[in-house]
Amino acid sequence: MGSIIGEILPLAVGIAISPVPIIAVILMLLSPRAKATSVGFLLGWLVGIIVAIVLFTLLSSVLPQQDDSGSSPVRAVIKIILGALLLFLAAKQWRGRPADGEQAVMPKWMSAVDSMTAVKALGLGFLLSAVNPKNLLLAISAGVIIGGSNLGLGDSVIVIVVFVLIAGCSVLIPVIAYLIAAARMAGPLDRLRGWLVNNNATIMAVLLLVIGVSVIGKGIANF
Repeated sequence: MGSIIGEILPLAVGIAISPVPIIAVILMLLSPRAKATSVGFLLGWLVGIIVAIVLFTLLSSVLPQQDDSGSSPVRAVIKIILGALLLFLAAKQWRGRPADGEQAVMPKWMSAVDSMTAVKALGLGFLLSAVNPKNLLLAISAGVIIGGSNLGLGDSVIVIVVFVLIAGCSVLIPVIAYLIAAARMAGPLDRLRGWLVNNNATIMAVLLLVIGVSVIGKGIANF
């Protein structure tokens, strides 16, 4: 089980280090309905991750297992394709980064955060975690690893829980910190938001490049 957690750890971190949802939850924490919207967003974010990782783990479990030589060509091809798609997203993010002195463009829906209800925030959190192409690729990659690991049900559940906690921590930690010490967190959260807005594309490009190469390497190792 430890080796499987080690394999999925970078994928979970890849979901956690997602500037857009972090910026979104910070904007919610600085909005008039901070508690309701941020908690709703957090629940949607976690449920989206859970649905994605459980679904792809179950789907992966029906794929052919290793043959007598220890190779698994089907899983190898899937991992290489996923890695290539991650590299494609990395290149797209890098090309889309703002030039020096240029203001980063963020999604238009962020301007509506102040007027969001808890239900809308929950739906947004779910979409950003479960439907976002980058997170979807990472969840599929993790599901392929867990589904092909031959772990028992109990160990698989533990691995999935670890994955969800790590993937969700970037939203979970700011929300909990704000609920505990709202007055102290306002300033640091606003500064973090500004830094993430300016460096979103670069962060994602480097992250996807590293993870994409890692997934391709794991795929080659499966042959």
